Amino acid sequence: MNEIKFANKIRKALNEGSRLDGDRGERIRERLRGARERALERRRIAREPAPAWTQASASTLIGGFGGMGGLSLRLLLPTALLIAGLVAIYSGQQDQRAADVEELDALLLTDDLPIDAYLDRGFETWLKKVSAN
Repeated sequence: MNEIKFANKIRKALNEGSRLDGDRGERIRERLRGARERALERRRIAREPAPAWTQASASTLIGGFGGMGGLSLRLLLPTALLIAGLVAIYSGQQDQRAADVEELDALLLTDDLPIDAYLDRGFETWLKKVSAN
């Protein structure tokens, strides 16, 4: 059965019910009126805003730290995360620089050329000439 036929049957039954006289018709009308009032009450409750005390306590717990003049948690938390991120980046860069220096030292120490050759000014001049060619 499609929706239109079903709606027509309901409409017909309601129309016949409203024509009922006597005690039975009055009971049906009273039950319908009560159901309508309950539905309206539920809708009114669903549309009401939350009480002010729940909104105030939620903002105190989540957004405020130290009252109105104090630091806000919304400001304090991102700042702390930013500082922690910058410290982590700086530490990573320092570790990378130390690794580069260690690698260069290892290459110098394992090379066939003696360390004194690298300290000689003439060797530095010779390196510049060779690298220029």
